[in-house]
This record gives sequence, structure tokens and C-alpha cells, in this order.
Amino acid sequence: MAFRLDRTKFKMQTFEEASHQLDYWKTKTIEERLMAAYYLISVAYNFDLKKPPRLDRTKFSMRKHPS
Repeated sequence: MAFRLDRTKFKMQTFEEASHQLDYWKTKTIEERLMAAYYLISVAYNFDLKKPPRLDRTKFSMRKHPS
């Protein structure tokens, strides 16, 4: 499924209008919601959906938790 962000469709919403958006997304399957969220993340961080950036493992470390 291909998504495309139409930046001309955004507007200020009332709480009631925003509530209707929540009702819309509740009708979608969890897979559809996750795909849409992943698409929005890719737009926000500017990466290609088919080729996401690799995790920089030098920024993380693991150690054994004492029992």
C-alpha cells in the first residue's frame, strides 16, 4: 500500500473533529495503523520506506543485569 502525505489537507481542528479522526483510525486494522505510522515516521525522519537507516550499534551497549 502506497501512502502519500498531502500537506494541503491540514487544518486546525476542534476537539470534536479530532475525535472523528480517532473513530476513523479505530476502524482500521492494526496492520494498517502501523503502516500509516511507519510512513509518517519515514516522512518525519526523511528516509526511504524500502531502505530504512541501520541502527548505529556504537550508541548502545549491553551488560548483564546482576541477579
